[in-house]
Amino acid sequence: MPTKEQVTESLDEVLVPGVMRSLTKLNLVRQVAISDEKIDINLASAALSQETQEWLKSKVQDTIRRLPGVKDVNIDFAEMKPKDVNEIKSVIAVMSGKGGVGKSLVAGLAAISLARRGFEVGILDADITGPSIPKMFGITARPTGSETGFLPVLSRLGIEIMSINLLLPHEDDAVIWRGPLIGKAITQFWEEVLWGQLDYLIVDLPPGTADAPLTVMQSLPLSGIIVVFSPQELAAMVVRKAVKMAQEAMHIPILGVVENMSYLVLPDTGKRLEIFGKSRAEEMAKAAGAPLLAQIPIDPQLAHLCDEGDIERYYSGSLDAFADALVKVVAANVM
Repeated sequence: MPTKEQVTESLDEVLVPGVMRSLTKLNLVRQVAISDEKIDINLASAALSQETQEWLKSKVQDTIRRLPGVKDVNIDFAEMKPKDVNEIKSVIAVMSGKGGVGKSLVAGLAAISLARRGFEVGILDADITGPSIPKMFGITARPTGSETGFLPVLSRLGIEIMSINLLLPHEDDAVIWRGPLIGKAITQFWEEVLWGQLDYLIVDLPPGTADAPLTVMQSLPLSGIIVVFSPQELAAMVVRKAVKMAQEAMHIPILGVVENMSYLVLPDTGKRLEIFGKSRAEEMAKAAGAPLLAQIPIDPQLAHLCDEGDIERYYSGSLDAFADALVKVVAANVM
């Protein structure tokens, strides 16, 4: 008869339709019992339609019966909700006090950097009225699920993504909601999406310090915040408000700051041109009491890849440096 470890390894090969992550990585395997020549497996039903459950039951039985010594396999589903099975080690919010500074871009790059280093990563797009994550990642598939919740959509690199834009009939439809509805949607994305087992969940916050960011800070167990800004004094001034909100009002640690659109490298000479003025990176890092994680330049290639939905193809020295700094600061402050 196989051991419990061998059964679990076999279950890790069974991918859940609609999200294409394994039963084990989605944390749906609740119990494995082995007796004589029979194996009993209990799975969570969270966010799984009846049709999906039946498919998984047949697939798991076929998979486990291939193990030596197994004659009978019994599959049961326990009624559970996504929030009952999700296991997320670190929840990191990416925020700014002002729109247009590249917050969603940094959230996407952070997720890509961590995923390339072998971590299990998801992105919760909490920018309900201005979602851009699906566009950058080239995702148009609609999430599937059941009355208990939703399955996220997987990117090419294996990043789990949930965004309001994936639920709209058309990606350019406007979400015209007041604060309470926006807050409810964010809470649902946290509680009713089957994230499963993740090392990091990156939360792309809407700009500002109003209802939506407050909902995230009050409802989600944030491990820390990454603050994004651009060099202009106006942007820096508004971001300071967000820093004070996180530190003084919500007492959430700031893991680091990122200066986006920091400079442009002239292709002919290699000279750096500070289009939006002198860098305020060190100033903002000091104000936040946190390390400077990156100074991301204006890169036409990056802009093109985002427009084409191919952000995961982006490579650069600045991105590698950002990834190294991010992993280091998270390991020191969160894990």
